Amino acid sequence: MNSISGCYALLGTNRQGKKMTTERYFYEPSKGHGLSHDPLNAIVAPRPIGWISSRSAQGQRNLAPYSFFNCFNYKPPIIGFASTGWKDSVANIVDTGEFVWNLTTRSLAEKMNQTSAMLPRGEDEFAFAGLTPKAGTIVQAELVAESPVNFECKLSQCIQLTAANGDKIDTWLVLGEVVAVHIAKHLLNNDGVYQTALAEPVLRAGGPSAYYGISEDLRFDLHRPQV
Repeated sequence: MNSISGCYALLGTNRQGKKMTTERYFYEPSKGHGLSHDPLNAIVAPRPIGWISSRSAQGQRNLAPYSFFNCFNYKPPIIGFASTGWKDSVANIVDTGEFVWNLTTRSLAEKMNQTSAMLPRGEDEFAFAGLTPKAGTIVQAELVAESPVNFECKLSQCIQLTAANGDKIDTWLVLGEVVAVHIAKHLLNNDGVYQTALAEPVLRAGGPSAYYGISEDLRFDLHRPQV
């Protein structure tokens, strides 16, 4: 273990009643973390799920979830996900220049998880998970019809990541411009404001199996300071 031992100060308790201290666990990732599971994706969490549908150049459908996903720009809207290895999703998107992001909700969590199965190349994850493919409006890749929010995207960049020393890593960051948005109308209130908690999004956390949901009870508001 790389744990720091010695004297430390007790900082009180957090909102869950857990004791907090100044003691720190320290490690250098290049030398290993010394824990039972890498804590990185548990710390940078919870994260939206990149549930990505794509089509091969030959028209074969593909649907897969990606843990490393987020939104990166407003105008134009750009979202992205990272794939460890040159997987079918990346190959399809680079070949066709298109993909769709589909919101994962609590009622779809199990089906989303099914689409992570390592199926033989060419087998349809939509059919395997019992999901309905729906034709896109602008892109050729299909939407998950059961998902209440879908982003049709055009590829803007596919970047191979590098380490700080310049070494190339077998991880690919796929960025796409959102060119069409589909939102179930019940998720918009009368003022046209999207209701995040009402959609019951599923968020990826740490460890091999942890996910979280959100609820309106957990909401709090902060306004930017006026200076």
